[in-house]
Amino acid sequence: MLLPVFTLKLRHKISPRMVAVGRYDGTHTCLAAATQAGKVFIHNPHARSQRLNSPRLLQSPLDADVSLLNINQTVSCLTAGVLNPELGYDCLLVGTQTNLLAYDVYNNSDLFYREVTDGANSIVLGTLGDIPSPLAIIGGNCALQGFDYEGNDLFWTLLVGSEDFDIRVFKEDEIVAEMTETETITSLCPMYGSRFGYALSNGTIGVYDKTARYWRIKSKNHAVSIHAFDLNSDGVRELITGWSNGKVDARSDRTGELIFKDNFSSAVAGVVEGDYRMDGHVQLICCSVDGEVRGYLPGGAEMKGNLMDTSVEQDLIRELSQKKQNLLLELRNYEENSKQAESSSSMNESDGQRGIIPANTKLQTALSVNLGFDGQAAHVELRIATSNDTIIRAVIIFAEGIFMGESHVVHPSIQNLSSCIRIPITPPKDIPVELHMKTLVGYKNSTQFHVFELTRQLPRFAMYALSNSDLPKEPLSFVNFTVNERVQRVVMWLNQNFLLPEDSETQNTPFQVCFTSLRNTGHLCIKIKQSGEITVNTDDIDLAGDIIQSMASFFAIEDLQVEADFPIYFEELRKVLVKVDEYHSVHQKLSADMADHSNLIRSLLVRAEDARLMRDMKTMKRRYMELYDLNKDLLNGYKIRCNNHTELLGNLKAVNQAIQRAGRLRVGKPKNQVISACRDAIRSNNLNMLFRIMRVGTASS
Repeated sequence: MLLPVFTLKLRHKISPRMVAVGRYDGTHTCLAAATQAGKVFIHNPHARSQRLNSPRLLQSPLDADVSLLNINQTVSCLTAGVLNPELGYDCLLVGTQTNLLAYDVYNNSDLFYREVTDGANSIVLGTLGDIPSPLAIIGGNCALQGFDYEGNDLFWTLLVGSEDFDIRVFKEDEIVAEMTETETITSLCPMYGSRFGYALSNGTIGVYDKTARYWRIKSKNHAVSIHAFDLNSDGVRELITGWSNGKVDARSDRTGELIFKDNFSSAVAGVVEGDYRMDGHVQLICCSVDGEVRGYLPGGAEMKGNLMDTSVEQDLIRELSQKKQNLLLELRNYEENSKQAESSSSMNESDGQRGIIPANTKLQTALSVNLGFDGQAAHVELRIATSNDTIIRAVIIFAEGIFMGESHVVHPSIQNLSSCIRIPITPPKDIPVELHMKTLVGYKNSTQFHVFELTRQLPRFAMYALSNSDLPKEPLSFVNFTVNERVQRVVMWLNQNFLLPEDSETQNTPFQVCFTSLRNTGHLCIKIKQSGEITVNTDDIDLAGDIIQSMASFFAIEDLQVEADFPIYFEELRKVLVKVDEYHSVHQKLSADMADHSNLIRSLLVRAEDARLMRDMKTMKRRYMELYDLNKDLLNGYKIRCNNHTELLGNLKAVNQAIQRAGRLRVGKPKNQVISACRDAIRSNNLNMLFRIMRVGTASS
């Protein structure tokens, strides 16, 4: 459904995800992309006679249509758009791990060049909240920053990156929704309305509408770039994906069905759109890392159904042929079984070989906690058993975020076949998971098997074993809050989220239940009073947050304030904050030393050149030797500064994660208020206020 209209071969390598399209003179569409040599090239096929030369922008010796912008650092993000509405044309925004450059390509000048200490990993351009001017919003290691066209920092908010596998929706600086995925989020793109596409580092792509996931598919390749584009002119955008193996495909926004695909000879670097031919039609533009650029036009609505790519048609025919072969094979097996059944009046050995099993055969599943033995670690045990003397030949389990590749196959040897099989499961995170099971059932001498398909819900806190309520040492850390729910409802929540024995008694009030973690043997106690007051004792602040979020979801709680204290964790956080101050001080000192060295270099260069002009070679040599020593000092200082910067970022991330964890102990408005108040406390460097906010949720006494 996409018609190829042009192909270009640029003689420059392109870095993945570093492609942008802009109208830098307000009229002509140009392609900009980062190279692997610390440069950005701009391809402008519309003004071949124009020569754009400046200290930054130079004409490429390889291509007359290409200009090169020297960055002299590895480019980490790139985009283009209108940053200053008064100019009326796009500017180019280039981010590195230390700086952000806003470049006016048309006038060959910098709009601003700002140091970004948190790094620039991603960048978008647009308006935010009630800030009137467009902003270049930078996503760093720990924070979001927004710069206007003069380089003023008009927006800043702490943020924990998506390395915790969460997609977060912000309204200005408040989190309004969170969705948890199974891997690191690498790309997001708007579709239309509240619908958006996403890509993960494990090769998964999909589409969400608000907080509901419509579909997802997983590939063995990585999704380099995703983009929304209406490829069949029906007014609905499809999800276009560029893959690491060179494939470009388009999928329906509602079902994920493959609609179109094409292939490059190398990995895709980026997918963008623009009127590149200046004919009034927007093309989908795909670039490969080798510099190949292809443009596609969408098929018209009247051509819908007639423009299916040939390769897609071939894949569909191949898939239908495979289904036909499978059905024919299944039909032949049924016919053979029917013939043999007619010649045999009772169940015998031939029935077992054909896989015939009693009609009343049932499959039973059970989940329980196994504390481990004979060197085996503690785990959750899935028990699958048949209701008669049939055996289980194999079990295939599909589940998100538990198994490598999201699937697990258990295939006992012939000697160990039985009617019961036990499978150890160790979820790495406390999330509810659906186990989709396919079980092959028959007899030991069977060559054909019946397949039973079952689904079983794994409770969120399955990795916690019920223990004696009289713990030798109750955790010092706690979270205390009150819910307007009957005790029986709390018991229902416990049964749904934990693996409790059937004979456990949790009806009397007040009561408490205690658990031991199968991962680290940590203790968890939950105390419930008749009044609805609940106390959660655990030294794991992440676990406390998960429990509160789970209760809030189960009881449909919109707003919840808590009192919390995690003395051990808060003491560690205090040490981290002290380190942050130390690293900031070192950073300022190193920056001042570097500025002094720069001034000294200028002075030595002038003196060395003066000595050369006066033919005083001895003095000139001495000055250059001093420059050489100073350069070594600068290099050593730079290494120290880089190491200091890395340590500073690591500690800042720890601080930001602590604030996020404090927010997860609350629900709704109190959650956003805690995050906002913690941010203000860090800005004012008031540690006492910060810890008070984390404990009681407010800065006031």
